[in-house]
Amino acid sequence: MDDEIKEIEQSEQHSDYKPSNRFDAAAVHHLSGMYQNWFLDYASYVILERAVPHLGDGLKPVQRRILHSMKRMDDGRYNKVANIVGHTMQFHPHGDASIGDALVQLGQKDLLIDTQGNWGNILTGSSAAAPRYIEARLSKFALDTVFNPKTTEWKMSYDGRNKEPITLPVKFPLLLAQGAEGIAVGLSSKILPHNFCEICDAAISYLHQQPFALYPDFPTSGSIDVSKYNDGQRGGVIKVRAKIEKIDQKTLVIREIPFSKTSETLQDSIVKAIEKGKIKARKVEDLTAAEVEIQVHLAPGVSSDKTIDALYAFTDCEVSISPNCCVIEDNKPQFLTVSDVLRHSVERTKDLIRQELEIRKGELLEQLHFQSLERIFIEERIYKDKKFEQAPNVDAVCEHIDERLTPYYPQFIREVTKDDILKLLEIKMQRILKFNKDKADELMARLKAEIEEIDRDLANLVEVTANWFQFLKDKYGKDHPRLTEIRNFDTIDSAKVAEANQKLYINRSDGFIGTGLKKDEFVCNCSDLDDVIIFYKDGKYKIVRVAEKLFVGKNILYVNVFKKNDSRTIYNAVYRDGKKGACYIKRFNVTSMTRDKEYDLTQGTDGSRVMYFTANPNGEAEVIKVTLDPSQNIKRVFLVKDFSEIMIKGRASKGNLLTKYQVTRIGLKSHGHSTLGGRKVWFDPDVNRLNYDDHGKMLGEFYDDDQILVILSNGDYYLSNFDLANHYESNILRIEKYDADKVWTAVLYDADNQGYPYLKRFQMDATKKKQNWLSDNPASQLLLLTDTPYPRLQVTYGGADAFRGSEEIDAEQFIAVKGYKAKGKRLTTYALENIEELEPTRFPEPPAETADADTEPEEEDLDPDAGKSEQQIRDELTGQLNLFDNEDFK
Repeated sequence: MDDEIKEIEQSEQHSDYKPSNRFDAAAVHHLSGMYQNWFLDYASYVILERAVPHLGDGLKPVQRRILHSMKRMDDGRYNKVANIVGHTMQFHPHGDASIGDALVQLGQKDLLIDTQGNWGNILTGSSAAAPRYIEARLSKFALDTVFNPKTTEWKMSYDGRNKEPITLPVKFPLLLAQGAEGIAVGLSSKILPHNFCEICDAAISYLHQQPFALYPDFPTSGSIDVSKYNDGQRGGVIKVRAKIEKIDQKTLVIREIPFSKTSETLQDSIVKAIEKGKIKARKVEDLTAAEVEIQVHLAPGVSSDKTIDALYAFTDCEVSISPNCCVIEDNKPQFLTVSDVLRHSVERTKDLIRQELEIRKGELLEQLHFQSLERIFIEERIYKDKKFEQAPNVDAVCEHIDERLTPYYPQFIREVTKDDILKLLEIKMQRILKFNKDKADELMARLKAEIEEIDRDLANLVEVTANWFQFLKDKYGKDHPRLTEIRNFDTIDSAKVAEANQKLYINRSDGFIGTGLKKDEFVCNCSDLDDVIIFYKDGKYKIVRVAEKLFVGKNILYVNVFKKNDSRTIYNAVYRDGKKGACYIKRFNVTSMTRDKEYDLTQGTDGSRVMYFTANPNGEAEVIKVTLDPSQNIKRVFLVKDFSEIMIKGRASKGNLLTKYQVTRIGLKSHGHSTLGGRKVWFDPDVNRLNYDDHGKMLGEFYDDDQILVILSNGDYYLSNFDLANHYESNILRIEKYDADKVWTAVLYDADNQGYPYLKRFQMDATKKKQNWLSDNPASQLLLLTDTPYPRLQVTYGGADAFRGSEEIDAEQFIAVKGYKAKGKRLTTYALENIEELEPTRFPEPPAETADADTEPEEEDLDPDAGKSEQQIRDELTGQLNLFDNEDFK
């Protein structure tokens, strides 16, 4: 437009120029108004006719047209997809590509369409073959639930040549079973697929006015956390995880992937995490074929459990999905919940069933009405009447027949019309001659019985609808088991599971720390997500983010990676309050801090200085020796202080007074033990993880060398440490603190010995590799497992041996303790009805107490002044003070 105006302005310079009519005032169009109107029309069209599914049948227009076309083409045989696409183009005005894509997506959902050929793979993301190579037909489920021309509302197609359904009469919550996703103008819809059987159960519960809940179920399997699903409403969110297993300590395998991801995209995300150093692995192999199999080969020395957490934290092995249940209702978009959609679909199903019953009843009544007419017409020989035979025209015949039928009107269901009489005249003579009164009565009785049954169904429509959903579940439910496991996910702190792929260095003289100072002092390994805590000699401390090079200031006392919420790391410190003030001793922990904010472990007095400092990861409390300035006229120049006598307080605490005299030096006299005791460990069965937060079952108090015993339901067992990164299986039979001396008693059916019951007593050997104590034959079956020291068992016989009653067995007297691999001893050859454990009558004696049981080993004396007299120490100090200027403690 600007170029045209410039061209016209240049043309006005010529004398023969005449303005064009296209710029007359009457011809001016305001683009803003045109844009507003046209865009609104376009947005409405996209929302209503393309992107958002309809609440009535759960289908988008293209899907509805595809199914309608397939029904018209249906002859029980497969049709080429190219033919289906071509036929659908009679109803859908947007070309073959959109129809083909929508048809493939419908086929991959494996519900409405029975497919043949290469339809692609949702696990690998591979596309389907060309439409001319693949075939499809309607599934039996679709034929049962989707179509009924008698209850379908119709409209003209876009070109006016054909009729197409406004909505299909779907008698099932199809929208919840298939899910839907679409992006329109200004809004989007994302409805997740749900389990077929659970939808049927929820529908029945709703009909019976019972509570129900629906959660997603994905064809890609995996596991989901639905704690924030919010009934599928806008604003909710679910977390979806891949299923990761350990083949061995060096190899992980992914067999189920999150919904919306493919094996290829998942592998790419893992490779990127490896390249960024988030995960240490040698290689990733995608062996996916009919089922997903992605193998992750770990680098030497890398924890497999920690790597599993890192996969969830840094790759697409865990994704969040935000549902948005937007549907078309009353010709406009509505935001509903999954429960709302189910209720509406069930009510619509009930209404469709009512319509079908009423239509069928009407058809039966018409049939019964005509049968009554036909019977009287033939039995009374109305067709042989003289007036009938001599009637001049059809109208006269109809009047005569109507006159003859008048006495029988009370027997008829409705009024006799001329059309009824004309239909009587169409009866062939052969049918009249073969008329059988008994058969006619039998037929009418059947019709009346069916009408009565329909009336009963109409009076009990709720139960009829519930039976319909039960019928669908019984017929098709076995083909749709739940694939996605519902469970609670543990919260993974990405900073804790990030691989320590960097090295932290410090330049004390210049006041820099960072991962790029390769030539300076090494501090520790760290990750890119870590925070670093820094203590200074004046008592100030803070945390900063790990960086390549960062100036933090001089006089650094201590640097290390900061662990948030770590209450086990205890800092032991002695500080001087001011330049010449008293010395205080304190123990504290730092569980949380604001990044880059400065804190102070002293009282904040100018000139304060840290005289002694240690960081103890398990709350150790050492013994220190404090040497005082001998020029202060004091009797003793040193004192010994044990940090275990100091209570652990908050970081802002003042501490206890150590001495009011000036201190020359403080040294370590002896190392100490932890004052925090063992760590209490809990096991949370909801997430199958350990925690220190009092969630789930308490396993006990653990020290460094203690281990956890895990017994699986298949007879496998192994030992693990109490690291929070550990992953545990879902088929755990027992989990507890390991006791090497504990004796276990088991009763099992031994598949290698004709399935006879065997009893064995054994101890679990210490092993981190999985071992099986049940049997080498996987067909063996566990009946009972107990750790009671002296178990008593009651065996009840059954079957042909029921007359034997029951028998009590003392397991300790029955068999001695042997290895866990031993077969055990056969209990009986008779048939067993039941076996149960009785209350014990004997208990083990308490262990004898020893006087030195709690005596701790003596610590090595690290005092450099050991063996010296106090005068010798005083002389040495005087000499040192004359010869050596201690800059650190000025």
